[in-house]
Amino acid sequence: MEHQPYEQAADAPAGRGTGAARARILVVDDDPTVAEVVAGYLDRAGYLVDRAGDGPAALAGAAAHWPDLVVLDLMLPGMDGLEVCRRLRGRGPVPVIMLTARGDEDDRVLGLEVGADDYVTKPFSPRELVLRVESVLRRTRPAADGRALGAAGLTVDPAARRAARDGAELALTLREFDLLTFFLRHPGRAFSREDLMREVWGWDFGDLSTVTVHVRRLRNKVEDDPARPRLIQTVWGVGYRFDPAVPAGPGEE
Repeated sequence: MEHQPYEQAADAPAGRGTGAARARILVVDDDPTVAEVVAGYLDRAGYLVDRAGDGPAALAGAAAHWPDLVVLDLMLPGMDGLEVCRRLRGRGPVPVIMLTARGDEDDRVLGLEVGADDYVTKPFSPRELVLRVESVLRRTRPAADGRALGAAGLTVDPAARRAARDGAELALTLREFDLLTFFLRHPGRAFSREDLMREVWGWDFGDLSTVTVHVRRLRNKVEDDPARPRLIQTVWGVGYRFDPAVPAGPGEE
């Protein structure tokens, strides 16, 4: 279905982000029309919205009012979205939804590599973007099942959204944290990329390279040798399995 990317904000879904503590969204895009429409939809959905037209303005805005989520255009003048994402993540954890040009798969993968939690390709439906924002924010809230989990030196506290390896806290993105929590809850079971996208991402469809990138990033943080993963193993022809009891093997992505 062809998107109508710049509809009037009057048709935006309402009611999200309302309540005593409204989520603050920072929209970063050098196209004033895109920024205005996206901000209008998010405002109508009940969010507090700040806007920035370039990387330095985005970093200054985040320093003044730390956002609950950032909608970040990849192609910005001067400092691109990848660098903005890196610098934001250097200051503290914050979910990032990257806006990329349609068909630029390498750019989408790069965005995920630097820690973006989701991406939306241009042209896009602002209403779809609002739903993506709600989905990402929902996953940052404390889990209903808040039991602490642990195996093979890894511990996860879903309620506090903290993870550690051998007692040292791990700096995980939103998706990495959710993926590790899912694996710890289902040790020894093999899951396809489609399974993980549905169960962890909450998507019924999407680019499966998203799963591959996040598994690789998570391996880099939890494995002794990410090139020979012991904990998150590849199950050829299926997908991945978390198995802390299996000795090191030659698995790859």
